[in-house]
Amino acid sequence: MATVRLVPLTPELLPAVQPWFEHPEVRRRLGGPEWPVREFALRTADRRETFRGMSVLRAHSFVALDDAGAAVAHIGGDVYDRWAVWDPAREEVLAVHPGRAMGAAYVVDPARWGRGVGRATLRALVDAPEVADVVQFLLGIEEDNAASRAAAAAAGFTRFTGEPDAEGMVYLRLYRGSSVPGGTLRP
Repeated sequence: MATVRLVPLTPELLPAVQPWFEHPEVRRRLGGPEWPVREFALRTADRRETFRGMSVLRAHSFVALDDAGAAVAHIGGDVYDRWAVWDPAREEVLAVHPGRAMGAAYVVDPARWGRGVGRATLRALVDAPEVADVVQFLLGIEEDNAASRAAAAAAGFTRFTGEPDAEGMVYLRLYRGSSVPGGTLRP
């Protein structure tokens, strides 16, 4: 079983992470090498904005290191005041799920795929002290990305949405709390 520890993404770690985004599968799903640079910029920017019916509170961007100190994955995302189900066609919130939420994305070094690094990285994020106030973690994963969905399931995430949304994403959620709250229609 893979074990990792998270450290904040720094400019010094970008050269280790950026080559992963040259892989055709990673590029197709997340974009090219500019993606981690953008994540670093978002993490360090002062952002007081609303995104799809949620207030952005802050952003985090981490690199997962293995036992030898090698970079093996990158994970990050925004922390929101709540989670909202958004309809991009109508540009409106369909449902609200109370409780601080983090929408995250991650990538594993393609040379380490299939070794449990994704699962370990997701668990490390949920356990990170920087996100101790977050009660629900959400991942938007393309329906056809079976490997990523399997890693998320192994880390304790369960399917949150039935059908893919307008952007082709299925959402998986890990709720950290005593019970899973239901949503409310229209905020």
